[in-house]
Amino acid sequence: MSDKPQTVDFGASAAFGAHLFRVHIPASRNDAVIIVEDYGYRGAEGGVPREEARVILARPVWSGMADTARREFNDRLKAAKVLTGRWHTGENLVDRLLGKELCVLAWAAETANDEQCAIICGKWSALRPEERWWLFAMTVAEAGLPEDTQRGWRRALFHALSDGEKPPANRKRRPVEQDMFKLPLFKENE
Repeated sequence: MSDKPQTVDFGASAAFGAHLFRVHIPASRNDAVIIVEDYGYRGAEGGVPREEARVILARPVWSGMADTARREFNDRLKAAKVLTGRWHTGENLVDRLLGKELCVLAWAAETANDEQCAIICGKWSALRPEERWWLFAMTVAEAGLPEDTQRGWRRALFHALSDGEKPPANRKRRPVEQDMFKLPLFKENE
């Protein structure tokens, strides 16, 4: 028996009741993509809902950001020696932490045009995972539901990540870290 946990799609645990995110991609190219946080076993207890929709994206916005998220997540999954994923029609399961990062990208891009979306994707890619998790926590505390589009941190994410120019196509990507918890956060003598 393998010590590796079984995963599906983008690193989501195959075990029943896991906390994860679901990305529903409808077959119709005109229908919106919905990202839902599923609390698994923890849901429906102690005031925690079973699940919460986090964002509803117009299909052109999803199309503008999906490849960036797929590449970023698959690079990290490969580094962790976990099966990689691809977006497909229907329900796509995403690991809890990767789902938080996806929400940050989606919230920043939800009102963007094509040019802004490219800039947002580039700046989101430059953020470290823990920075994205922090941004998720700040945003979800006040504006984490689909109807909160132009509120608080959600609005700030758009302005912070859409300001600037599209990164050049030949720009080197940041190397993928093997395990951020094994790397020193601060180098001595700096």
